[in-house]
Amino acid sequence: MRATCWVVTGVLLGLLTASGDARQTKASREVLKVLAPAGRLRVGLYVGNPSSLLQSASGERSGVGFELGREFARWLEVPFDPVVYPNNGAVLEGLRSGHVDVVFTNATAARAKEIDFTQPYLEVEAGYLVPQGSSIATLADLDKPGVRVGVMEGSTSSTTLPALLKSASVVRVPTIEKVNEMLSLRTLDAFATNKSILFEISDTLPGSRVLSGRYGVEQLALGIPKGRDAGLPYARSFVSAAVSNGLVKWAVDRAGLRGAVVAGTP
Repeated sequence: MRATCWVVTGVLLGLLTASGDARQTKASREVLKVLAPAGRLRVGLYVGNPSSLLQSASGERSGVGFELGREFARWLEVPFDPVVYPNNGAVLEGLRSGHVDVVFTNATAARAKEIDFTQPYLEVEAGYLVPQGSSIATLADLDKPGVRVGVMEGSTSSTTLPALLKSASVVRVPTIEKVNEMLSLRTLDAFATNKSILFEISDTLPGSRVLSGRYGVEQLALGIPKGRDAGLPYARSFVSAAVSNGLVKWAVDRAGLRGAVVAGTP
């Protein structure tokens, strides 16, 4: 594992060196006070999503949010403190309660009421996964009486799908592990979220399928709590650099994230 960490660090440092680090200015005391008030950058993450955090059996970590959070802490010259939760809803609650300083999540209009977001760095299609042997072949087959569609508690899908599905029922599930269990037991007929997560789940459920088509697009951005707007220009500069210097693309590739494109690219 130590050798792997050295390789990853070397690749990342080489990438950043080639881009000139891209920092225009060192973070001021005011910026540090609002972005890392505890003297370290507490980044909210949740396990099981390559856009946030993946953890191997050996303990090695990857994930786009994890890599961006670590690099943002380096920019600020403060310790990186990953705060890990079971799902994205819990991450957002951690932000509300003051236990998290930064999140990397879908920038929705509803969340923007309590979170200030940078510009997007990643766009991910939202779709559906069905288990092996399912008769559901298209998105149109889903919205029927008796069809149970799972969503993660606190996710964007948990608020948008009830309005989109007129006949199917929406079932809120607390963790990815529970999603896998319910799909295997057929207590869920489908699961809805962004396709990066769906492909990860599909890898562990033989015969399962990610359906063609989408019901939306998630735009992932860096978010900070309202009231810390003095740090937002610096956060936007970081995101712009992370996109232009290839850090986002590198993190996407390392995490094996599928169904996503770096924002602003063809």
